Amino acid sequence: MSDSILFQALIYLAAAVLCVPVAKRLGLGSVLGYLLAGVIIGPDVLGLVGNAGHVMHFAEFGVVMMLFLVGLELKPSTVWQLRRPIFGLGGMQVAGTAALVTGAGLALGFSWQVALAVGMVLAMSSTAIVLQSLGEKGLLKTEGGQASFSVLLFQDLSVIPILAVFPLLAAGAAVVGAPAQGARPGWLQGLLILGAVGLIVVAGRTVVRPLFRFLAGTRLREVFTAFALFLVVSIAWLMQQVGLSPALGTFLAGVVLAESEYRHELESDIEPFKGLLLGLFFISVGAEIDFHLIAEAPLRIAGLLVGVIALKAVSMLGFSRIFKLDRPARWLVSVGLSQVGEFAFVLISFGQASAVFGDEVAKPLVAVVALSMLVTPALFVLLERVILPRVTAGAAKREHDAVAHDDAQVVVAGFGRVGQVVARMLRMSGFGVTVLDLDPEMVDLLRRLGQKVYYGDASRLDLLVSAGCEKAKLFVLCIDEPDKSMEVAELVRRHFPKLPILARARNRQHYIRLWTLGIRDIIRETMGSSLELSEHALRNLGVRAHTAHRIANRWRAHDEKALLDMMKFVGGPDRNAFFAEARKAMENFEKTMREELQGTTGQPDKGWDNESLRNEANARFAAVQAQAAKASESSTTTSTT
Repeated sequence: MSDSILFQALIYLAAAVLCVPVAKRLGLGSVLGYLLAGVIIGPDVLGLVGNAGHVMHFAEFGVVMMLFLVGLELKPSTVWQLRRPIFGLGGMQVAGTAALVTGAGLALGFSWQVALAVGMVLAMSSTAIVLQSLGEKGLLKTEGGQASFSVLLFQDLSVIPILAVFPLLAAGAAVVGAPAQGARPGWLQGLLILGAVGLIVVAGRTVVRPLFRFLAGTRLREVFTAFALFLVVSIAWLMQQVGLSPALGTFLAGVVLAESEYRHELESDIEPFKGLLLGLFFISVGAEIDFHLIAEAPLRIAGLLVGVIALKAVSMLGFSRIFKLDRPARWLVSVGLSQVGEFAFVLISFGQASAVFGDEVAKPLVAVVALSMLVTPALFVLLERVILPRVTAGAAKREHDAVAHDDAQVVVAGFGRVGQVVARMLRMSGFGVTVLDLDPEMVDLLRRLGQKVYYGDASRLDLLVSAGCEKAKLFVLCIDEPDKSMEVAELVRRHFPKLPILARARNRQHYIRLWTLGIRDIIRETMGSSLELSEHALRNLGVRAHTAHRIANRWRAHDEKALLDMMKFVGGPDRNAFFAEARKAMENFEKTMREELQGTTGQPDKGWDNESLRNEANARFAAVQAQAAKASESSTTTSTT
């Protein structure tokens, strides 16, 4: 093992590059990949790195940057809307978890001071791991994701009073509450904190924005990036000087700048640094795990680990139920926040320095905290693949609506983005429509808006019969999930063979599957918008409107013909023939179009163009009106004279 900085950097980067892609490929997430990388290169496995504590101090800055970026995504109005879960659910979680752990500590024979200190340490959860995992899985914007974020934010806020309470719990303190040598008086500390927060808010609105505007005018990207990093570092340093959490300070700065016109530029500049430092942080956590201690008392450590995770998960399940979160959100919050967070390492170190507890308590705590963070990505996998599907299925159990189809001529399955437009247009045209959808929240919302939608699973034969498929003239399949769409299509084709099906295809693969089933009226959902966008692009580049429209129509006709020509290769033994035919069709069409349209762009087209004629007529009419107004004004002036 070498102490060379370059060698250490090589080891950390190599471990990340090798382990993280494998973990992602296995569906375990990047966080678990980083943690496993740290375990592998740590002193207890390969021994390629020694004590990772010095790296941890540097890597913790990744958490600071992450909260700054989270703040940029939140407008002050959004924070105000989350005040109830932040201070209500968050406060209940911190106080309740601390109380439960304190009670367990007293039952195990610890003094109330040590039990309370450990309770406050274990009440923390990992902001870095939870937000990273929620973001990767697209759960951050859900009800459970927002509740998790609110609780994590309150935990960051609670670090400040916890650090203030720890010295009061010190065993054998001569004068409880007496300020330490050189410590600031309480009133001065409070003023400094208020002043620092006020400075961030005022400077963010009056100083930082003009500076960003000035730097953006220089068009020097590296200077803009340097100032963005300077801003984050300076705020973190200021918060540290007044005794606040640097992460909390940078989060506040991000919220202040959330409405800035340079928000997206800041995000893109800081994101790479945040990702790299967060990865370094997770690797350091993995390398910090003391496996010798775990090997000496495996049952004790395992019992503590399972007990802490179970206690936090069960208590959080109860707290979230009190706040009336739905079932998926309750399980997401409970499992997601069941680990102990990175701030626990800071609190444990501070507890030792304040003589609240000794090494006999601190070392097992460090092992439990690190292991809880290590197993969290695996818990998220369990949540995503096992718990949430069952909970969601259970939550969706509701009796299907009694469908009054009133001899409807059309049955529409799926009332999302596409189904809504189709159903409303048919109804406006005087056709009777029966709409089925399996999303209970969507059905209830649309009913409140006056839409006639029925809750039900279109893959059930009895529901299709009730909807009137036996007498309907058309079945419109608008379900966006390909597998579910195919299940419904097969059922309709089998039991109502004379009922025409108009199907929405999500992509070419879905199109081919529907065609193989015998459905011929298929619309690809992105084809029309893509051609329309291409047509507008050609017009913006100087191509006449009717020429651009003709190109788009030719493209559609060719693409549909090529897709049908390739159908004969579908399901064949030679997959290479399919791709070869696809490449050949693309090359032939592009060659034909280039030859046909040679010289069209950039040259006057004498063909009839409806829109161009209209624009020219409007311009002439405006010129005539201007001349008439000018003549009238001149006549009035002469008359007055």
